[in-house]
Amino acid sequence: MRNISAFFRKSALGVALGAVLGLLALGDAARAANPLEMNFWLSGPRYDGQMGQCEQALYAISSQFAEKESTYWNSRLEITGFADVREVAFRPWEKPASAYNSIPRRFCSASAMLNDGHVRKVHYSIIEDGGFAGYNSGVEWCMVGLDRNWAYNPACRSAKP
Repeated sequence: MRNISAFFRKSALGVALGAVLGLLALGDAARAANPLEMNFWLSGPRYDGQMGQCEQALYAISSQFAEKESTYWNSRLEITGFADVREVAFRPWEKPASAYNSIPRRFCSASAMLNDGHVRKVHYSIIEDGGFAGYNSGVEWCMVGLDRNWAYNPACRSAKP
């Protein structure tokens, strides 16, 4: 008999707690910020286009590639060198007025020599404040033919400007 009454007390407590949380969730609707809230310490991003050249991202690409291949794909592929490194575009979205505050990117491409003897195209972008916690420049890249999770498919087209 004691187990049954304890069960009902716990169930009643659970129902009451659920009702209180439900009422809290149905609180006031969200309102837009007033002019003081919009202009007080909310200056927005300040991008100045200061990021490395295409050659400066190659070490990050080769180390990230080796780590990805060994960790996720159980492969021993590594990049042994790069050739034909060139800039494709710099801040391409800043032409229209709607993209005024877009994050600056430098788009590049290169040919990567792999330890299996193949040469593959790599498309990558260097992103201002795109590193860990927005501290420094970050790199996003895709190697044509080795985009195994199809993140930039087809043929790394989404990695280009």
